[in-house]
Amino acid sequence: MGLMEQKQHFSVNLLDWYMINRRDLPWRRHNNPYFTWVSEIMLQQTRVDTVIPYFNRFIANFPTVQALAEAAEEDVLKNWEGLGYYSRARNLQAAAQQVMELHGGEMPQDKQAVFALKGVGPYTAGAILSIAFNQPQPAVDGNVMRVLSRYFLIDEDIMKGSTRVLMEELAGELIPEGRARDFNQALMELGALVCTPKAPHCLTCPVMEQCSGRIAGRELTLPVKTKAKPPRPEQRLVALVEGRGEHRGQVLVRQRPATGLLARMWELPHVLAAPAAAGKAAGPLADEPAMALLAGSLWAEGFAARPEGLATHAEHVFSHIVWNLQVYKCTEQDQGSEELPLIAAEARAAYDPDAQAAAKETAASMLEVTPTASDLVGESVTEAADTAYNSALSQTGKGDGLIYRWVGPKDMEKLAFPNVFLKLLSSYFAGAYDEVKE
Repeated sequence: MGLMEQKQHFSVNLLDWYMINRRDLPWRRHNNPYFTWVSEIMLQQTRVDTVIPYFNRFIANFPTVQALAEAAEEDVLKNWEGLGYYSRARNLQAAAQQVMELHGGEMPQDKQAVFALKGVGPYTAGAILSIAFNQPQPAVDGNVMRVLSRYFLIDEDIMKGSTRVLMEELAGELIPEGRARDFNQALMELGALVCTPKAPHCLTCPVMEQCSGRIAGRELTLPVKTKAKPPRPEQRLVALVEGRGEHRGQVLVRQRPATGLLARMWELPHVLAAPAAAGKAAGPLADEPAMALLAGSLWAEGFAARPEGLATHAEHVFSHIVWNLQVYKCTEQDQGSEELPLIAAEARAAYDPDAQAAAKETAASMLEVTPTASDLVGESVTEAADTAYNSALSQTGKGDGLIYRWVGPKDMEKLAFPNVFLKLLSSYFAGAYDEVKE
């Protein structure tokens, strides 16, 4: 069988298999370009089973491009909480605003216009155009490159740009006329369910008969892929500060900067431990110096807290960094407390124990004022009240300038946290660290 016959065999048999075996997924029930777009962004580096409940909740809260474009970023991040790679959510909202401004709220059908949307790369553009509009555009991701590498016995490194171009050209040639929507989804489905990375199910594959990789015994060695550089480990010390007095039942958190890693998300205060020697991973820091360093960093930010002991260890993995976290339970202290560990003089900063009380009084007074129409342009009365209240409860750190505030269980329903801090706080409020002693 020649190459043309091999290509035809692939396309025909793959489509026949897909029409019988395709999964019932919520974004497949409607040819809605917005639903397709949201699902494809969510599915980047995330499994289908994980995405389904997030997709359903996200669409329930932001059912249209306009709803997403006009939503508060905090709400968008909260609905994305737990999916990770939060720049995807920010880019998705920014792109929704582009669609509103440039295309009247309708998803464009022109390839260049779709590709120009923030966060949309070649794969996502191809997926949107083919699935939503049935345009014969290739949608080539890692799953697709694996399938094509094996079936056509392609030895090129799939991490190279030239290989991606080759794969896109090949995938485009395979699309049957008028069947782009079904074919691209079938190709994705085959990679997800049958032609899997480590243990391909060759005996149930609809195209196994003409798979050159299987025939050559190469199904386990393809695709060729250069190994990515392993993520850099970092040892970090985390403060889980329990409030006292008016803050009893609450924990101190802070908001990350407006740009960069995990931008504007909330987290437990933490500090990088002493860096490891060159070429070596940083190991856990002994408790005594760790607690002194943690207390000093909090004091420099304007908060007095006494570490009581190690509560738990945790890990948060990024594509380029791994945070190894030592989490210490701490107790809020008064400025003059003699129980604080020794802190270097240069780390001292002013600390006003009445700051939070004053903030709440300010919030209350702001909420009692009736806003004017001009004050509420683009913002509901409830949103304005929330903004005023949250602003008044917050305090700017004295050192790094980050925003700090005290939170209780109910605040967790609104503020967006990276998954590791969400789990730590949920465990704390559930009483998981009650046994930590001084």
